[in-house]
Amino acid sequence: MTPAIRASRRTLLRAAAVGASALAAGCSGGSRSVQVAVVWSTSELDRFREVVAGYPAPVQVVSAGNDIDAFLRARHLAGTSPDVAILPRPGLVTEYAQRGWLSPVRPSTRYAVPAGLSELLTAEGQRYGVWVKAAHKSLVWHLPSMLPVPPANWDELVRLTRELGALARRDGGPAPLAIGAADGWVLTDWFENVLADVAPESYNALARADADWQGSAVREALDRLAGLWSIDGAFVGGGRRALLTQYEESVIQVVHTRRAVMLVGADFTADVADPFQRGPQAPVTFRFPGASSGGGPLIVGGDAAVAFADARGGVELVEWLTRADSFQPWLRSGGYLSPNTNVTIDSYRDRVAQRLAEEMRTPGTLRFDLSDQLPGPFTGSDGVGIWRIMQGFFADVTDGVRAGEATRRATGLLAAAARNAGGGR
Repeated sequence: MTPAIRASRRTLLRAAAVGASALAAGCSGGSRSVQVAVVWSTSELDRFREVVAGYPAPVQVVSAGNDIDAFLRARHLAGTSPDVAILPRPGLVTEYAQRGWLSPVRPSTRYAVPAGLSELLTAEGQRYGVWVKAAHKSLVWHLPSMLPVPPANWDELVRLTRELGALARRDGGPAPLAIGAADGWVLTDWFENVLADVAPESYNALARADADWQGSAVREALDRLAGLWSIDGAFVGGGRRALLTQYEESVIQVVHTRRAVMLVGADFTADVADPFQRGPQAPVTFRFPGASSGGGPLIVGGDAAVAFADARGGVELVEWLTRADSFQPWLRSGGYLSPNTNVTIDSYRDRVAQRLAEEMRTPGTLRFDLSDQLPGPFTGSDGVGIWRIMQGFFADVTDGVRAGEATRRATGLLAAAARNAGGGR
């Protein structure tokens, strides 16, 4: 039996078990709880449970694991769909809506999000999802003592990487960059930040069915990445070791073992770093550098709440989750960025989080995570889609393959994956 089949069976068995327990809870005495399926685990799961503890009716929160799509499909087949789900990709919202699985939802009157985000959660003119958590994905993390003056633009980042890489090879000092390339989404975050800077007018077009994945915008972004990723000594242990390094380990390499100077990571990196921080010095951030000084466009991700058709209490809970005060427990704990621009900046507990929230509200610069908008398997997951293609490109350029050849190979694979998913070329 292959690992994929075993994983699929585990998901089905888990979904069946959770569905059975939900039915048992519904048949027992007392008021029926509203059930919510989420992708979160560990501290994020605990904090969301603190949030819904403030809801006026009982709420049961179920962690569906990384593949919430497989979990929800299994629950749908069994006739035990949860009342609400928190989905990590807007494409799942529109797909489920078109299948007739969801109820339209309405946000609170105290809910507003940056321009362009709400449209991602609509189908045939109806709103089927609301954003409840955001991720700022255009950050570079470092310790101030390791990097007193951050690079102001892309060329400075390349120059710094060459200098630090040479020192690391000569004296055994820290590598310039940590990267959890075993997790494909880390590499797509790099790609999206570069793409939005070199070709902002083409960024959103790549989410459409007629996207040109072999065009100049994609080639230019990949060429820029190749120029940095191919630098000798850029990554801890080299490219092959980076492909075995998971995201959490790459954070540890910066904040604890200090084997690397910089890490590209979203705002939730702070939550990962906190338990491993060594001494009083906390990591700080600067914006992912663009061609010009001051940072490039801002890439954001997000989690959206949906209510399933015929759910009892689902629509009401979704509306409550969009109120400006509902996530106050998570705001107080930290590690949470609200997409709701009616949440006041002073609700955030520290200046770093306040700055990130302010940046998200700057008009004209925001782009939503591209890989999360792509159709079907092209959207990426472990070993497939754009995640796998970017891992192959990373392997090529860190293993000495010429940039032109690596880019040609990657764009061909991207175009083929887009066609197989029902659009693009």
